[in-house]
Amino acid sequence: MKRIAALLTVYNRCDTTLRCLRELEKQKLPQGFIVDIYLTDDGCTDGTPQRVASEYPYVHIIKGNGNLYWNRGMLKAWEISANNYYYDYYLWLNDDTILIPDAVKILLDNSKKVNNKSIIVGATSDVKTHSIVTYSGYKGDKIRIIPNGKLQLCEYFNGNIVLIPQAVYSVVGMNNPSYSHSIGDFDYGLRAKKKGILSYVSTMIVGYCDRHNAIPIWCNSNYSLKKRWISFRSPLGAAPIEYFIFDYRHKGFIKASCRLITSFIKFIFPRAFNRKSKNDPMYFNKKINS
Repeated sequence: MKRIAALLTVYNRCDTTLRCLRELEKQKLPQGFIVDIYLTDDGCTDGTPQRVASEYPYVHIIKGNGNLYWNRGMLKAWEISANNYYYDYYLWLNDDTILIPDAVKILLDNSKKVNNKSIIVGATSDVKTHSIVTYSGYKGDKIRIIPNGKLQLCEYFNGNIVLIPQAVYSVVGMNNPSYSHSIGDFDYGLRAKKKGILSYVSTMIVGYCDRHNAIPIWCNSNYSLKKRWISFRSPLGAAPIEYFIFDYRHKGFIKASCRLITSFIKFIFPRAFNRKSKNDPMYFNKKINS
């Protein structure tokens, strides 16, 4: 029997979380596979953990302190799962992501093609039209990879759907606790690359998840300086210190310093940066077969 530990972090998105779990429960798994679910409740106040416990009593609910955010919440779920059992695979899953019925099977098939020794990144498209790639792997300077029926190498990736075999975990380990929220996934891919572990984008779209395209509060001129400052320092905002650490580790001191300075300039003079760049995949999507 092969075991997969599905890891999630949730906060106050009860209906969204339940929808994600419903689609995970419906997965058409290959014979001989089972999935255990580990869910970090990072201080939900909307009844999410209670609803999950009622509708999915087999889910391992892990209590957070409200300050874990995505990356450290995933780390906590990973630590608990690894201590509970020897898992053949770990599956990162965002609770706002809707898996297609055979998503896990596709990821496992993709992993088998590379001898279960690489990371498989599940690409997603938009919820409404299914025609726009929203989350995937990247190469170079944020060039988002579009699934084409073949496994494609990437350097780093979004953590919406990621399959990590035991062979990768034994080399790379878990999420780096230096990061609270959004760059823990990018960091994991780059750390894996440094250790000789390859990452591939799935051969096809395996889930649906819309991008969050709004201009961040910290560099949005529609908000007051005080609100921008609070957002700027938040793990959900610019998180300048964490990004400096990330850039320093993976790009060097000069590029880390440049981003830090640029972030402060954007914060102070937001009007100059409110127009979205058509080359920035953090704000724009890429059409499939475009």
